[in-house]
Amino acid sequence: MTTERRDPSGPPGRAPCRVGANGSRALLRNRDFQALWTSRFLAGLGKESGEVAYPLLVLALVGSAAQAGAIGAAQVTAAMVSAVLGGALADRINRRAVLLVCDLGRLALLVLFTGLLLAGHASIPLIACVAVASATMTGIANPVATAATKQLVPAAQLADAAAQNQIRLFGTTALGAPVAGSLFNLARALPFAVEAVTYLASAVLLLAVRRPMQADRSEAEGWTLRGVADGFVLLVRHPVLRPMIAWILGFNLVFTVTGSFLAIIATAEGQGASHLQIGMTVSLAGTGGLVGSLVAGLVVRWARPSATFLVAAWSAPLGALVLLAAPNVLLLGVVVGCVFAIVPSANALFHGYVAASVGDARQGRVLGAVVFLAMLSQPVGILGVGLVYDHAGPEWVFLTMALVSGAAALCTLTPVMRSLPRPEEVSVA
Repeated sequence: MTTERRDPSGPPGRAPCRVGANGSRALLRNRDFQALWTSRFLAGLGKESGEVAYPLLVLALVGSAAQAGAIGAAQVTAAMVSAVLGGALADRINRRAVLLVCDLGRLALLVLFTGLLLAGHASIPLIACVAVASATMTGIANPVATAATKQLVPAAQLADAAAQNQIRLFGTTALGAPVAGSLFNLARALPFAVEAVTYLASAVLLLAVRRPMQADRSEAEGWTLRGVADGFVLLVRHPVLRPMIAWILGFNLVFTVTGSFLAIIATAEGQGASHLQIGMTVSLAGTGGLVGSLVAGLVVRWARPSATFLVAAWSAPLGALVLLAAPNVLLLGVVVGCVFAIVPSANALFHGYVAASVGDARQGRVLGAVVFLAMLSQPVGILGVGLVYDHAGPEWVFLTMALVSGAAALCTLTPVMRSLPRPEEVSVA
């Protein structure tokens, strides 16, 4: 069924924007949103390639996996904490300005770092400082960019926009590693030079966005600690978002990309698989998320939201039980890939509900809280997978994954989750 809705963020006099069955085509013609999306894609590609290039550089300089891991952990922590700050900034000052400062800041940082590498002045403390500073600016920018979406697309297209953002997320994850590895083989400084170029291009595209990225801030509240925590409070109190974020927390404990890959890699090695087989297994698992992101828009438009969350939630414990009985290594990757395939659709719906049900004045803080909570459970889950594997073996890893994800999936059986309206039908909190 096709409906008509005027784009509230467009200029006066614009013809009504046709949504519904034609929503995806209208979104593709939205030049402001597509400019923002492409900007964030380039920035994300630079970030993902950097996350591979930093450990490669550390290993090349000192050969220490522990030091490379410590820098990686520091990056995750910095991005997680700074996301809360970014969310607060998104609700109080110009979002375009914040994004430009983050992009240009990373550009200057990477140009300086590339010069020092070429001059032979690289050191572990320097690498750590650059990696953490870049991750901090990434953490600030992410909720700001996501909050801006609400102002650039009409309400009926918010879920479609969130689905397209999933393509960006999984696409940069898939492309970042091979790009970084190929460039690093040519020259150690090359991945960081190219990363700097992506931030420059990202900043230029931000200037091409014509419409404001935030609503009127004339009545914005003052800066207080309570105000910063307001995003967490709203998530806890919101009847629709509360069970969703509870499920996300439980799912991320055992089915993050890193944790799942660790589980299947360790299991494959324990079964005597070759490096080629292990690589193919991990590739199959990662491909599931990328394929799922490409069809997320169709799922969001045509499937019932409750059904999407039910399938996403209960495929995790079912998949973990199948992993227990998997007869060969490659099947491990296929099963994890199937679980990951439905995640982008659930993510898109969740962000669609956040955009539709939270007013623009609190978008940033809620999104900052979402990023913080989603990332908070990941290192705990990754560490847990390693500890359980070392002390009890792969069978208990997969059984634990089934139990934890099954407990989290119970959130989808609540009355609210079983009768979800479409995101555009939810009232603003």
